[in-house]
Amino acid sequence: MGLRETYVQDGPGRLGDPELVALLLGTGTAGQTALEVARALLDRFGGLEGVQQAEPGELGSVRGVGLARGVRIHAALQLGRRALAHPRDRPVVRSAEDAHGLLAPFLAGLEVEELHGLYLDRRRTVVARRTLTRGSHAFTIVDPRQIYRVALQLGASAVILAHNHPSDDPEPSPQDIDVTARVARAGRVLGVPLLDHLVITRGRWTSLAALGHVPVTAEIASGWTSEGFSLPGPYGTVHPCRPTWTSHAARWRSRVSRET
Repeated sequence: MGLRETYVQDGPGRLGDPELVALLLGTGTAGQTALEVARALLDRFGGLEGVQQAEPGELGSVRGVGLARGVRIHAALQLGRRALAHPRDRPVVRSAEDAHGLLAPFLAGLEVEELHGLYLDRRRTVVARRTLTRGSHAFTIVDPRQIYRVALQLGASAVILAHNHPSDDPEPSPQDIDVTARVARAGRVLGVPLLDHLVITRGRWTSLAALGHVPVTAEIASGWTSEGFSLPGPYGTVHPCRPTWTSHAARWRSRVSRET
């Protein structure tokens, strides 16, 4: 599968910086593929940040790039900068309900399972949404390394996961709970916490954090609350609840103290 097809079918989150730059280049040159030129460009400037700071002429001086392509890359990065310069245009996610509103349009009603990640900055503003995996009608494979590789590339400070159940049963499976625990552990090690993991179906959804399956600390709890929202129960009954991340942290500390 080519880069364009991967981008269309799996989304940009499945491609690294060299692949995305190669898409901007379009084609390679004699003796070099577009991907090889992209890697040479990133190496020349020490990565994407250096490319972003370079002038069009500097980009064009790299063998295989040329001025026209240098301008194209420079313009694309400038558009990205302009988009990030308007954080008020990006939603702030402070509750599971907020996250559900952003993720449900992409997941509800799908015939195969997909895992999506919502990546947030320190103010809980959305940095990006990524399609992380696609599976079958019954399951999708979740790799914490893939989730946090994207988080580190984006410079995200927190992660929210969501996947769908094509069966339309939003009750978390034992595998969902196990995966959530593994991802949460990886997040604590990296300092990029997992705030929640949602299971989304047609019209119904469940928050694993509200069910107590995402342990958080008091530090993580600050700036994130799920007070006052209603959670659809596993079988469609709407159960009003007022869980806060601080209360989850207290339960987690209590459990740790009992175990030690």
